[in-house]
Amino acid sequence: MSPAFGARLSITITPADVGKRVTTRRRVPEGFRDAVGELEFWRNGVLGVRKRDGSLVEIPEETLAAAKVVMKPA
Repeated sequence: MSPAFGARLSITITPADVGKRVTTRRRVPEGFRDAVGELEFWRNGVLGVRKRDGSLVEIPEETLAAAKVVMKPA
């Protein structure tokens, strides 16, 4: 029997990270959704992440499962 491995999810971003590139994972009814891009705002419990394609993803803070700052692509 092999041991089960699971990722440890953590949220390490704060409102001070606005303007930085972040990766987020949020809970949705179907499971999880990811968004990677610039954290444009964090106000009234909602994060705004601008993706590479220009779309804005608004994420309710209480749905975050994991998030961190990531390096900008070269």
